[in-house]
Amino acid sequence: MKYIFFGTPRFAAIILEKLIKAGLAPVALVCNPDEPVGRKKILTAPPTKIIAQANNIPVFQPKKLSEIKNELKNINADIFIVAAYNKIISEEIINIPEFKTIGVHPSLLPKYRGPSPIQTAILNGDKETGVDLFLIDKEIDHGPVLASSECEISEKDNYETMEVKLAELGAKLLIENFSKYLSGKLKAKEQDHSQATLTKKFSTEDGRVNLPDYLLCHSALDAESSLNSLNSRRSLPSSHIGGENDNAEENSAKLIFNKIRALNPDPGVFTFIKIPTRSRVPTTSRILDFIGRSSIPEGIGTKTGEKRLKLLEAEIRDGKLELLKVQPEGKKPMSYKDFLNGLKNN
Repeated sequence: MKYIFFGTPRFAAIILEKLIKAGLAPVALVCNPDEPVGRKKILTAPPTKIIAQANNIPVFQPKKLSEIKNELKNINADIFIVAAYNKIISEEIINIPEFKTIGVHPSLLPKYRGPSPIQTAILNGDKETGVDLFLIDKEIDHGPVLASSECEISEKDNYETMEVKLAELGAKLLIENFSKYLSGKLKAKEQDHSQATLTKKFSTEDGRVNLPDYLLCHSALDAESSLNSLNSRRSLPSSHIGGENDNAEENSAKLIFNKIRALNPDPGVFTFIKIPTRSRVPTTSRILDFIGRSSIPEGIGTKTGEKRLKLLEAEIRDGKLELLKVQPEGKKPMSYKDFLNGLKNN
């Protein structure tokens, strides 16, 4: 069997590596072009390219697939496999091989079609997700499903852990079902398109946690009355957001918790904190009382500096959000405890 693998990021690289180790190496890889990465903009190869080159697999990196249409035809592959290629594939390309093109998608279709199924499942607090093999057609994640496998999402899971779990599960599905599909023993099942949901590509702003977002993320309370209620309570535990006797706050804590799990490392989750630069620093029990606010409570200092604070790790404890790891602007990641100590000692 000859196949060409289409895929670019880590999710695809994990699948590709598993296939190679199982003796199912592709005859070629198609991935995105190298891109500049980091502050120094160092030109970096995609994860799949690194694996392919280590295994002497030819690599194509077109900006548009139409550029290599003839090469794809000349390889005469039996099938194309697509996993997180992140580019639109035309119907003409899809239909080149005799056995068409199979996609590996990290959700149970038709749920969570589109670019961010893993992040969206975590953000929504889902307890279960999965991987589908499906026949790609001209619409987004729309074709009939060939095989599925479910996977649990625990509260300890985040995007990075689920990416690995689902990629490994996708590779396992491919290895188990390659020969079945090619021999005609695997029957495709049409999706229930009436149940389809579409995900979006998350932006930097989606990761922002601020007070309006904090209040409006739940429908149980009116925003204005919630703000008045929150302003009347000046003291919060040192690293908590939410309260075990306040359902609205608990829901909000869960939303922020899920954001931290789903949107790190990219696009990231952050808030802004206004730190007094002269006069006394607020006590530890009041730091979070003005994270995300537009101003520091009256009497806490006259000059402030607003800093971005990345929220990297957290957990839910007794209905409250416990921040574990943060990264202040211009500094390295640190424990939340160290961050608070730094503020007190400022």
